[in-house]
Amino acid sequence: MPKRQQGRDEDVLVASLRSGDEQAFMDLVDRYGPSMLRLARTFVSSRAVAEEVVQETWLGVLRGLDRFEGRSSLKTWIFRILANVARTRGERESRSLPFSSLDPAGSDEWAVDPSRFDAGGAWSSPPASWEDVPEDRLLSRETLAAIDQAIAALPQTQRTVISLRDVNGWTSDEVCNVLDISETNQRVLLHRARAKVRRALEQTLVGG
Repeated sequence: MPKRQQGRDEDVLVASLRSGDEQAFMDLVDRYGPSMLRLARTFVSSRAVAEEVVQETWLGVLRGLDRFEGRSSLKTWIFRILANVARTRGERESRSLPFSSLDPAGSDEWAVDPSRFDAGGAWSSPPASWEDVPEDRLLSRETLAAIDQAIAALPQTQRTVISLRDVNGWTSDEVCNVLDISETNQRVLLHRARAKVRRALEQTLVGG
C-alpha cells in the first residue's frame, strides 16, 4: 500500500478510536494482540504477567490517543508503549539494569566460541552443515521446539530482538524505534542471538 494511502487510512483509524469506536478498537486488538503478547513474553517470567502487560498497554493506548501526534506509525507507538510497560515489569521482577544498558555492542561476549578457531584465525571446527538433513526433519516439531527452547534461553535483550526480527518479521528500523536502541546494537544483538540458536540447532540436527 502506498505510504500516502496508508497514512490516510491510519488517520481515519485514529479518528475512529478517538471517537470511541469500539469495533475499531477491537479490530486493533485482534491485529496486534498476539504479537504484543509474544513481545511482552520476552521481558517477563510468565504468560500471566505478559497478559497483564498487554492489558496495561491497551489502557495506556486509550489514555494516550489524544496525545498521539503521528510522528511514528500507530503500530510503532503502540509497541513502544508495550516495550516500556514490559521493560518496567521485567526489571521489577529481576531487579536488572535498564534494557539499553544490557548486552551493549561493545560487550566482549563471543557470538562463536573462540575454541572453534585455530591460532591463525581459521575454522578448526566450522559450523556444521545440515544440507543433507531431510526437509521433514528440519520442519519437525522437535526442530521447532529446539528453536523455541534456544530462543527462550537467550539473554533478554537478544531474545527480544531475535523474536521481533525473525519471529514477528519486523524491520531493523522498527526494532530500533520500539526498543530505543541503536542500529549497531540491534545488529550485534541479532547476530549473537542467531549464532546461539544456530549452535543449538547444530546439536539437535547433527550432534555438533
